[in-house]
Amino acid sequence: MRTLEFILLLVVTILPFVKRPLLRMVQANIVLIILASLALMHLVIEGGRWQMIPVYLMLAILAWRLKVAKPDTKARITFLRILGYLGVLIVVAVGWVLPKALPVFSLPEPRGAYNVGTEDIYLKTNMDEVVTEDPSDKRELMVKVWYPSDADVSKLEGEPYVDETSRAGFATKYGLSPGMLNYLDYVKTYVYRDIPVADGKFPVLIFSHGYGSKATGYYALLTELASQGYVIINMNHTYESLGTTFPDGRAVYFDFDFQRRISDGGMTAMEPLIAAFKDGLDYEARHPIVQKAVNKFYESESMNRWARDMITVIDELEAWNANGFLKGKLDPDRLGVFGHSNGGGSAGKVPLMDTRVKAAANLDGITWGNLIDTTYQIPFLYISADWPAEHEDVNSHIYINKSTDYFYETKLLNSGHPNFMDIPFMIPVNALAGTGTIDPYQGMEIVSKLTTAFFDQNLKNDPDADPKAIGAAYDQLEMTVHVGDSIR
Repeated sequence: MRTLEFILLLVVTILPFVKRPLLRMVQANIVLIILASLALMHLVIEGGRWQMIPVYLMLAILAWRLKVAKPDTKARITFLRILGYLGVLIVVAVGWVLPKALPVFSLPEPRGAYNVGTEDIYLKTNMDEVVTEDPSDKRELMVKVWYPSDADVSKLEGEPYVDETSRAGFATKYGLSPGMLNYLDYVKTYVYRDIPVADGKFPVLIFSHGYGSKATGYYALLTELASQGYVIINMNHTYESLGTTFPDGRAVYFDFDFQRRISDGGMTAMEPLIAAFKDGLDYEARHPIVQKAVNKFYESESMNRWARDMITVIDELEAWNANGFLKGKLDPDRLGVFGHSNGGGSAGKVPLMDTRVKAAANLDGITWGNLIDTTYQIPFLYISADWPAEHEDVNSHIYINKSTDYFYETKLLNSGHPNFMDIPFMIPVNALAGTGTIDPYQGMEIVSKLTTAFFDQNLKNDPDADPKAIGAAYDQLEMTVHVGDSIR
């Protein structure tokens, strides 16, 4: 909650219960001038937003009470008076809840040595577009590049937190008016458009978002990694994110019809797995059942498609390194992939399909498909949310073979699935956001430090980078380190 918002809330909470004779001793005009000044300062400096409507309503009621309403010298307790005070209490209570539940939040300030710039790149691929019904359609992709910069940004404004297409997509998904998200325009980002890339050649990370989510809804994590000296290619999986805007102005959104088509009857493959867990079968007895289910589950093909999107981007790195704003700035030999949720599972497939990837990380995703039948040949980081024990831990089966290299198996305690996104800052109410009880800023600090240390160790060969040290530093992080078949 912003400072002037808090002051206005205190004012409208206290003044309705102050006797009018006491207020009139101060003089109504003076009180009105103070109220108007506070409201004007709030609107001009901080900006108004719909969550403050109960406060604006209370300010209007207070003004009416001071200037228009006649004082009741008998101070009788009547039904209407009781009803009025009850109404005031409800409006004030809602006035406190809305700005707190949907705040103008603060993103963590990046800790790295670099400022962060961004530009978008459009790709027209030769892949068939399976989402649309036109068989001649080819897949188009937009990616957002986050990169380190030495530019002076002291006089620049960060880019808007929400683009117009994602705003409209979010509103459609949740049945809201796009204007209800306008308050997010007040969120300060630490990312600046079209500033120069820093001198040097940087390792490249390709990031894949969650299914149906805002493709760039990871500002806290990706800004931090870019500030540490990585060029990040932020995928936007067309028709399966909240929205995509192409250079010619076309906007495409999440395709609900396609989702229904591919998921229809899709849970059938999971029924034997669910039944085996409920029946209390032990791990060894459940494993072949899980093995069959994860290979048949419909999301495996979705992840294959997303993995191919990422490989298409990998294929473009040499061209981007030869021309354009990234010329001479990329080191494709130091390449990592990572993602969250469906994007994390998809990132987990890429090393099985492309040996150019040197390290990979999965942030709370499940890699459906054939990973359960094979093993990684590169360092791998898996960070899990703190999922309840009454469900099958599918990844404990999928990752049974770990890696021939280092495999970091970690859990962020007291966290939920959205704790890897910006959602805990946007909606700091656990019951609404599905987040855990961990402090959102501490949770993001742990995730970003662990991810940075992992890639620093394996892409930068930094001798001081040690994921195990991050595991030892935080009580909220459980970690088991595997090397081949051993555990360290």
